Amino acid sequence: MKAIALTAVMFLMAGIALAKDPPVYQKGVILQMESSSCGYNTKGGKSVAGELLGTDSENKKTKELLCQEYVLQTDRLIYRIRPRDDNHPVLLPVGEKAEFRIEKDKMKLRIPEMDGKEREYSVVSVTLRADAAENRSSKSNRP
Repeated sequence: MKAIALTAVMFLMAGIALAKDPPVYQKGVILQMESSSCGYNTKGGKSVAGELLGTDSENKKTKELLCQEYVLQTDRLIYRIRPRDDNHPVLLPVGEKAEFRIEKDKMKLRIPEMDGKEREYSVVSVTLRADAAENRSSKSNRP
């Protein structure tokens, strides 16, 4: 009986030790959304005469694709991000607070006031905020 209780306690302790910590989110504000060029879509159709005569007279229609690009500002950094899901991107509300975490090569972002779902974004660029850089330099110049 003691062996069963000891085994149960050991399994319980192992489960607690292996449990993952909940993700730690950083906070920021979505400042703006822009449409930026992210490639071209080409549709081509060969004509019947071109097929029969063997010419390369193909009608090509090229259309520029636009992607949503957001500016996310934190206490120290400014991130430019794009949604990873090109087929069904969700419009994020500008001016709302966002919570995010970076996992491997992607940013996982959620808006608590919307639906709280985590969505994946690609980080296009990261810039140090000007006021954060000034604070940093003024602290290092102090005696």
